[in-house]
Amino acid sequence: MLKLKGRTAKSTRPDRTASIPRSTEALDARAERGEKLQKLLAQLGLGSRRDMEALIAAGRVRVNGEPAHIGQRVRPGDQVKVDGRLVQLRFADALPRVLLYHKPAGEIVSADDPEGRPSVFDSLPSIKGGRWIAVGRLDFNTSGLLVFTTSGELADRLMHPRYGLEREYAVRVAGELTPAQMRELQTGIELEDGPARFEQISDEGGRGLNHWYRVVIKEGRNREVRRMFEAMGLTVSRLIRVRYGPLALPPGLKRGRHLELSRDEVQALLDTVGEAVRRPA
Repeated sequence: MLKLKGRTAKSTRPDRTASIPRSTEALDARAERGEKLQKLLAQLGLGSRRDMEALIAAGRVRVNGEPAHIGQRVRPGDQVKVDGRLVQLRFADALPRVLLYHKPAGEIVSADDPEGRPSVFDSLPSIKGGRWIAVGRLDFNTSGLLVFTTSGELADRLMHPRYGLEREYAVRVAGELTPAQMRELQTGIELEDGPARFEQISDEGGRGLNHWYRVVIKEGRNREVRRMFEAMGLTVSRLIRVRYGPLALPPGLKRGRHLELSRDEVQALLDTVGEAVRRPA
């Protein structure tokens, strides 16, 4: 688990120009050969590397006034435009930003909503030349930890099923599971969209009709936790995500508030999910 040592639960913004120390020779060599365009565009939060390759292939990206090509390397000083708009690329060891947000129930994880409901993005700090990408989703009535990053590649890696990152939830239900039902939820049940199982489930007790459980799952399918309890005949009355992979909901972080990871914490996260997120191909 990634520890947020000595941090207070409030909004913070680290120095975005800072980088991990490296030798001058290594930085000079990297600057000379440049970095792949699609990787740098993905780091801006415009989409995954594959999305950026499609954007380049469609002729929507230009470098120094000329159409870009997939695999093209760019250097500091090159002028890059996407759909005619100039973008500011982050070279060498510039790290992505990562934000932990305590989502309240009653907010959607979308920038646009035809119904005009409150959005999680309304509470996030603005970014010049980029955007926040939500790592997974929480439904309208679910609260808890929501992770955001400016890196499309980091978001993809955190969400991709092959990495099997755990999601941990506190679940309140009206009623109580039997020991046999708890075993069944860990062994696996069949939902309408395929099999589902909890990696772990523990009884946290409760009072009256309300009973709490702590569950761990390695997927993020729509309303999956709620549907698994419904399959046991129980209705979830409250659902809180308390952990996503190595990132836990910081103690004391109030609903509707965010906490930005420091450079060291981002580096630790990148080391956990893989070097390929931050190093040029």
